This record gives sequence, structure tokens and C-alpha cells, in this order.
Amino acid sequence: MTHSGYLAPRLRHAAAVLHAGGVIAYPTEGVYGLGCRPDDGDAVRHLLELKQRPVAAGLILIAATLDQLEGWIEPTPREMRALAGHPAGARSSPVTWLVTAGPLTPPWITGGRPRVAMRVSRHPVAAGLCLAAGLPLVSTSANRRGKPPARTALGARRSFGRRLDLVVGGAVGGAPGPTEIREADSGKVIRSS
Repeated sequence: MTHSGYLAPRLRHAAAVLHAGGVIAYPTEGVYGLGCRPDDGDAVRHLLELKQRPVAAGLILIAATLDQLEGWIEPTPREMRALAGHPAGARSSPVTWLVTAGPLTPPWITGGRPRVAMRVSRHPVAAGLCLAAGLPLVSTSANRRGKPPARTALGARRSFGRRLDLVVGGAVGGAPGPTEIREADSGKVIRSS
């Protein structure tokens, strides 16, 4: 059985959990993430309660492709140049960009601000989840506020136990921790990796 053949049933199951309003944990580029559908206010509230994170802090959207973010983001020409100039290839470090939010992005994702944090993920599980679900997903590190993020499935289970609807196993990528966050229009680093 190929690696992708092994992933497919797990990702379809995870997508069904997400579409039923679930909150899941899954591996990303540097840490385990917590995710849910960004358009499901109840799921987002549950995720924020798990993290003990205020809605005003905002959340990150991840997608498998930039096209998958259509309607969720409306990058200005300057923001688009930054996105195009930093492709999310295997050799480049993953970056989360702050760009102008689109009409599909609700205030519980942006924290009430006009921009949204977004990343096109090249992690096979994270990107596969987005493809299986057919939409971008919320992605925030799997930890309670002030605690270090989980880097394994076991760590995510220990942190959240049965309060999660599913933990998708897999190894995190090679990034040392949560991804760097940059403003797309200015290039200013908001959070270093």
C-alpha cells in the first residue's frame, strides 16, 4: 500500500468529522495543529475554548492551494506579489501571511480585523485534510494558552483528551515550531518561527 493510499481513508474520515462540526488535531509543518471548518461558528467557539484563546486574537486559515482560498482572501496587488514571490515549495520555510480578508471570512476568524492570516500548506496531512474537506481549515497550534504546542499525536491527546473529536496521526514537518507570520503588504515579521 502506498503512503498516499494509506492516508486517503484517514483523511476522508477526518473530513467527515470536520463536516459534522468536529474539532480535530493533525500534524503541520512544525507542530500539531487544532482545526475545524472556518465557517462553523460553534466549532470555532469549541476550538477557542479548548485553547483558552480569545476570539479577538484571530485564527489562521490553511489551504492546499491558493485557489482554495478564493473568497476567503482578497489580496491587494502588493499582497499578491508577496504571495507569488514566496512559493510554498519544499525548500522554502513555511510562512503564514496576513492578507486582506475576503467576504467568506467571518469575524471569528479575523478577530474583527480587516486582514486574515493564511498559509498554503505543503505538509501532506494538513494539505490532504484541506483537499478532503474541500475548503480551507482553521489551523492553530495544539496547546492551551501559555503552554508549549504539541509536536506528536500523543502530545495532542494528552493536552486535550476526549475534548477533541479526532486526532489524525502523522509526523510534523521539519520546521522548528509554529510558522513565521508576516504582513504580506510590508514584509514585516509579526511572529518569527
